[in-house]
Amino acid sequence: MLDAYVPILAMFGIAAFIAVFVITLSRFLGPQKPTVRKLAPYESGMEPIGDAMSRFPIKFNLVAMSFILFDIEVIFFFPYALVYRDLGVPGLYAMGIFLLVLLVGLIYEWKNGALTWE
Repeated sequence: MLDAYVPILAMFGIAAFIAVFVITLSRFLGPQKPTVRKLAPYESGMEPIGDAMSRFPIKFNLVAMSFILFDIEVIFFFPYALVYRDLGVPGLYAMGIFLLVLLVGLIYEWKNGALTWE
């Protein structure tokens, strides 16, 4: 039964070998001439402003997490759209409840100012 997985294991082994081989080869054959200019931080052709370890505002994280959360929840609409005729009225009610939960979450974020960008 596990014989069917041998080609997959072989593929992973070959991929790991190639990755290690290429990295090792580039380490030995690549140019090794670091200069001050090459080791300096680069940011869009301009001199970096401030410390590279500065903290992002928490507002950025809230907006990013909200986008990911709502984006993932919207993905659940695609399977429903494919089988909505087979689900009938109970499926319509279930999707309505799902939409209501999404709407309540969106209103909550809107009221708390998580969607405003300063």
